[in-house]
Amino acid sequence: MKNFEDLESWKLSRQLRNEIALLGYGRFHYQENIQFCRHSRGSLTEVLDHLICAYDCNYINENELNLYREKVSHILKILNGYISYLRKKRKSTYTALITYLTIYLIN
Repeated sequence: MKNFEDLESWKLSRQLRNEIALLGYGRFHYQENIQFCRHSRGSLTEVLDHLICAYDCNYINENELNLYREKVSHILKILNGYISYLRKKRKSTYTALITYLTIYLIN
């Protein structure tokens, strides 16, 4: 084995990543999208755990592990920001709907 990417499990995980991305497509409601992002966040921490195991088994070196840790941290920041955005958007949409219904009912 020349490097980590030669492992069959690595190739399968890349394929799985693409399939997971397709699962997120079509989440049109804010709450459903938020829930999907929370699951994704959990999956991301599982990936980090597997990377630590790969390091412990000497499949990757410490520099590679640190690089992956940085990438996971960066993705977590983006994901958390997106979740915050969705929460704010959901709240503003809900507020707009209540305002519209209130005005409609008064008239």
